[in-house]
Amino acid sequence: MRLYDHDRSSAAYRVRIALNLKGCRYERVPIAFPDDSADPRLAAYRAVNPQGFVPALEHDGVLLTQSLAIIEYLDARFPEPRLVPEAPVERARVQAVAQIVACDIHPLNNLRVRRHLAAELGQDAAGIDRWCRRWIEEGFAAFEAAISRTTDGRHCFAGGVTLADVVLVPQVRNARLHGVDLARFPTLALVAAHLESLEPFASAA
Repeated sequence: MRLYDHDRSSAAYRVRIALNLKGCRYERVPIAFPDDSADPRLAAYRAVNPQGFVPALEHDGVLLTQSLAIIEYLDARFPEPRLVPEAPVERARVQAVAQIVACDIHPLNNLRVRRHLAAELGQDAAGIDRWCRRWIEEGFAAFEAAISRTTDGRHCFAGGVTLADVVLVPQVRNARLHGVDLARFPTLALVAAHLESLEPFASAA
């Protein structure tokens, strides 16, 4: 199993957490994302993954992309511990909370958006941080409200780790990098602190 990866990618971080939780052994292949779009390293990686993003996972001769799709695959191939419940209502609830991060926060904060803000819109580091905080805080407010009804104080959904926890921790790291005040989101922060103490999350970091 081979994971195309980058240390600062929160999407790749999600997959590392999931692989660790499943007890999967994997080889990390670090991918560089240089500023120069003509850099041959970018073309070489696009030959592997035409979208040019990480993560990508090779397993049994198949290349998989997009972190949530990869984690769904891992859940099917390595069912324990299950990260997305099988019961339809619980499955939908876990996915909905996870997608607050994966679909509503992360796409507005990722590397290509930050580079566009700098190169095309003239934003300095402080301006980029303000942009990122704006969308993280809006998303975290919704995340906080959602898990306040389901948490046990250690997990987003009482009883164990789910996909919601897997996507939360990398986004909390990003929030800290951009100066988000996590005290505004006490439930989310409490859950993240517990998760970060667990070995599969800590080693993925």
